[in-house]
Amino acid sequence: MKINNEEINIDDLVDQKYMHKEINNNIFLSDYQCEVLLSYNIDPYKCGSIEEILFQIDEVLEDDSDADELESISREIAEFNYYANTNK
Repeated sequence: MKINNEEINIDDLVDQKYMHKEINNNIFLSDYQCEVLLSYNIDPYKCGSIEEILFQIDEVLEDDSDADELESISREIAEFNYYANTNK
């Protein structure tokens, strides 16, 4: 299916690997996000907070400007963190 001129697989929208689950003390990530983080040597299971994960991502992005997938994951994590943990 095309959405905004981009091919989207509807099955991906309900695939369990994209669903968030608690991996650590109040850290919610999907299996896919964990896979990407681990591929860049960021172990989310050893991090104590979302902020620590985002800090480590920023360090990697400073050295590797071509890490588009990691940058996308960073935006997803920051957005999820905002909506889940910010008082509105």
